[in-house]
Amino acid sequence: MKTFIKAFILPAIIIMATSIEVNAQTKRNSAIKKTTTTKKNVVTKIKRIPSSKVTYKKPTKKVVSVRSVPNKKVVKHKGQTYYYANNKYYTQSQGRYIVIAPKVGFRIKVLPTHFKKVKHNAHNYYNVDGTFYVQIDNEYEVVEPEIGTIVYELPDDYEKVNIDGLTYYEYANILYEKVQIDGTRAYEVVGIIDME
Repeated sequence: MKTFIKAFILPAIIIMATSIEVNAQTKRNSAIKKTTTTKKNVVTKIKRIPSSKVTYKKPTKKVVSVRSVPNKKVVKHKGQTYYYANNKYYTQSQGRYIVIAPKVGFRIKVLPTHFKKVKHNAHNYYNVDGTFYVQIDNEYEVVEPEIGTIVYELPDDYEKVNIDGLTYYEYANILYEKVQIDGTRAYEVVGIIDME
């Protein structure tokens, strides 16, 4: 009887478990559209999803604003004015200042002091409160991270979103999925939201 179990039942259980795992992965992958982009002769697969397919768990985002930002530095990028102070970027709206993430392509000469270095494939990213930078010459440019990049914490103002019945975490249009790495909770970049 033991030989029968080893020879026939155990492989069947393994095949069933593998099938369940593949089905779950297929469901996750079908929720996010895959496209390929080329940048600087490097082909990178980026999973992009239109914002119309994303449902936020909370109908409105809690926006924290302040009346003033002392010792702010004004930084302009592609027609947008940012105010930098306290290791954060702000935009001005109706006489108040709101914390925002700088847009892709934004460059700075010096990283905020609390950056975390994140390595994925051949890229060295510098993560500052959910914003990813790469070093280009003597500056740091905001970029979209590669799919599969792992971080161990999200910014405080991340949001939970639903895409095709699955829950993800979003910050600055970057989608994350909660994963376990050697028994530690982490977040893997699984997609980018295309704003429509």
